[in-house]
Amino acid sequence: MANVEKISIALTQDMAALVRQAVESGEYASSSEVIRDALRGWKMKRAFQEQQIEELRRLWQEGIKSGPGRFESIDDLLQEAERRFDNERQG
Repeated sequence: MANVEKISIALTQDMAALVRQAVESGEYASSSEVIRDALRGWKMKRAFQEQQIEELRRLWQEGIKSGPGRFESIDDLLQEAERRFDNERQG
C-alpha cells in the first residue's frame, strides 16, 4: 500500500468486538481492512447526502423561479389539502 499513514483510533467495546469478529470470521484480513471499508462506506454516504442536498437546493430555486403560488395563505393550502384528502377517502 502506497503512502499509508498509521493512526490510532479509540472504539467502544462493542465496536471493537465487531471489528474482531469480522477479522476472525475471515471476512477481512485485518482490523485496518475493516476500518478502511467502513470509511469507504462513510465517504459514499456523505457523497450521496451532498447530492441530495444539491437536488433540494435546485428544486428550491426552481420553485422560487416559478413565481408565486396559487394559495394566498397557509390556511388556504391546508384547506385544499383537507379537501383532497376527503375526496380520496370518499372516492
